[in-house]
Amino acid sequence: MPSKHLVDPQILPLTEQMPGFELSAEGLPAVRAAMLATRPPPPPLPDDLVCYEVRTPGRDGAPEVRLVVTAPKAAGQGRPGVLHVHGGGYILGSPEMTAESDRAYAREFGAVVVSVDYRLAPETPHPGPVEDCYAGLDWLHREAEKLGVDRGRIAVTGESAGGGLAAALVLLARERAEIPIAFQHLVFPMLDDRTVLHPEPSPYLGQFVWTRENNHFGWSALLGCEPGGPDVSPFAAPARATDLAGLPPTFIICGALDLFLEENLEYARRLIRAGVPTELHVYPGAPHAFMFVPDADISRSFARDSMAALGRALKRA
Repeated sequence: MPSKHLVDPQILPLTEQMPGFELSAEGLPAVRAAMLATRPPPPPLPDDLVCYEVRTPGRDGAPEVRLVVTAPKAAGQGRPGVLHVHGGGYILGSPEMTAESDRAYAREFGAVVVSVDYRLAPETPHPGPVEDCYAGLDWLHREAEKLGVDRGRIAVTGESAGGGLAAALVLLARERAEIPIAFQHLVFPMLDDRTVLHPEPSPYLGQFVWTRENNHFGWSALLGCEPGGPDVSPFAAPARATDLAGLPPTFIICGALDLFLEENLEYARRLIRAGVPTELHVYPGAPHAFMFVPDADISRSFARDSMAALGRALKRA
């Protein structure tokens, strides 16, 4: 059922520029190359920030993981730390995508922000990507004193597939009980492979930017098999977790026309039921990645709500 009439008028240009692109194994290299070629360079780094790369060993002999660190230039102690996981359907993207928000977190909160260049599927299926994120978290925790970071004030954030990996990372950290996480900040997270089993989870969802077909391809690439089966790990698809108790306070946002809406609503409901402090925002008329139109009123609302929640959590932690 067409949903264009439900799209916020200020977001309509996005649906025309990104009506939904088709992904395939054969076409994936070209899509990646096109994204790299068309990505605008970030604006000059503000004078009060530094940005640099480090590499940290992968877990259990996996390849090194590249991390992009953005931090205040001035020395300090007791700062919050933020681990940022970029989106891209588990198959696309790089930490450079998050440069603008990384700088905002560093400036607004005085945070040390670490963005992870995790390996992409299908070349590296689960558990490679989440283990790369864990390696990044481990580096941030291990180097906290040198970075001036308070180990009790580390948050994890991500968008789309990055939100799914962030949620999976939080579950994995709870399982291993090695590194405390103070807050999870999930922006339209990709949480549940079983969404592909429903050809129409709602007649209005998933018609723009990230479609049902691309969702099937992304999950198939990450899992290395057909999604929706009985034995998928919650560290791949966090919605598969049977117990959400003991997870850190959570912020979740989603657009009302996003394919991930129903899985995000259900995850938030289950977190609340498990006693996890949870803040949920749903923006009407918003498809996936709606904040790519930054001047739209709902994008401004998202930016305000997102920064406020993260600021409260990092201060409280």
